[in-house]
Amino acid sequence: MLELAYVREHLERVKKSFRDRGLGGAELDEFVARDQERRDAITQVETLKAERNRASGEIGRLKKEGQDASALMAQMKETSARIKQLDKRAAELDQEMKDFLLTVPNLPHQSVPVGRSAADNAEVRRWGEPPKFDFEPKAHWDLGPALGILDLERASKIAGARFALYSGLGARLERALANFMLDLHTRKHGYTEVLPPFIVNSTSLVGTAQLPKFAADLFKLEGTDYWLIPTAEVPVTNMFRDETLDADQLPLKLVAWTPCFRSEAGSYGKETRGIVRQHQFQKVELVKFVRPEQSYEELESLTREAETILQQLGLPYRVVALSTGDLGFAAAKTYDIQLLEPTDLDAMVAKAKAAGRTRPTQLPILPPPTPYFAHPYPLQANFTGRVRERTMLTEWWSKDDRPVLAVVAFGGILESRIAIRSRLACGEADFNMRDLSEQTVAHNIHGMTKLRVGALLRADLEDALQPGRQSPAHASGAE
Repeated sequence: MLELAYVREHLERVKKSFRDRGLGGAELDEFVARDQERRDAITQVETLKAERNRASGEIGRLKKEGQDASALMAQMKETSARIKQLDKRAAELDQEMKDFLLTVPNLPHQSVPVGRSAADNAEVRRWGEPPKFDFEPKAHWDLGPALGILDLERASKIAGARFALYSGLGARLERALANFMLDLHTRKHGYTEVLPPFIVNSTSLVGTAQLPKFAADLFKLEGTDYWLIPTAEVPVTNMFRDETLDADQLPLKLVAWTPCFRSEAGSYGKETRGIVRQHQFQKVELVKFVRPEQSYEELESLTREAETILQQLGLPYRVVALSTGDLGFAAAKTYDIQLLEPTDLDAMVAKAKAAGRTRPTQLPILPPPTPYFAHPYPLQANFTGRVRERTMLTEWWSKDDRPVLAVVAFGGILESRIAIRSRLACGEADFNMRDLSEQTVAHNIHGMTKLRVGALLRADLEDALQPGRQSPAHASGAE
């Protein structure tokens, strides 16, 4: 939420922000009128209270001298009633203005491209090239069920539309990718892992700007003040709510894996097939609290850290700076990291955004003389819902002459299983899965030049496959 004083003092900038975002701005004129009415009411109250105080002294003097003070007392009774009336109106206007400020989007940073829609987004850079097939690759909603790793029909029976059921190597792949991301960010990028509650209260959602504007997109627990989290950004950012942070502690770098729940209200008819837009999905989130003067520098480093995940997995992508017309409500600047799909459809795989001047009053503050400024930087790096690393893995690695790699995690050690000769991509359904020895697995992984497992993943595999060493999975008799 932008502060009232800031909006009042920088009204033209706020109006420009509305225009750049493609918003009307008429509400701001109403806001200015209500602000003036509120200030006038407060001024009148102060004037009437001063008048009442003088009259009280005069009434006391008249009574002491034995004179009649009834007329002045009656006048002050009317004054008190008027003060009460004006106080009530000022309080009503104050609440109306606070409610309005909760609906005002953040101010775009000056570097954000001005535009009306996603068509005006600016590509910043690319990494890698999408594979070129001499056949038509299968979509993940066809390939996943055929492989026995994704079951959308049973998920629909269990819960309803827009849910997914993973099994076997599909479930293991999901878990392994999450572990891979968490381990990379904590070991290489210096993040601290946290496991927050998956349910939050309304105050937390107001603090991260989901409420009141996006209540329809959330799941609320009936009869309570509890909500299922739409993203780990909400509980992680609210960890320090109502606290004062020592500036010397900054930057604080936190990473969390959580399930996320979204009603996707208003999205019906959009990306309804497969696991692209789901009511429930899992996500790894990065959050930073930084000094304001370092905020956009930190945003750049956060984006690069997110890109490392895709580079390690060998997935080509592009980084796009969102235009003002496509910018999120609470963001001052946002980068989308979009996979370059074989089907020529760009899939948003990660999002890095700066909170800019957004200042929910209950979020962390820096002690004076450092200006109050909280900078949560969320990054979505998951592989279901809007982020589709898992989808890309199953779709890309299903060529007739190329194995499909499924990574499974046991106790932090990554192992692998290779599915040989997937003929599904060419239309045949008699897919045969068989396990190979650890030595053969290692040989095949290093032999696949087109399948870049990534330095960290490869190092873990080599460590796990050392001669004479058993992985925790084999030692415990796990399948």
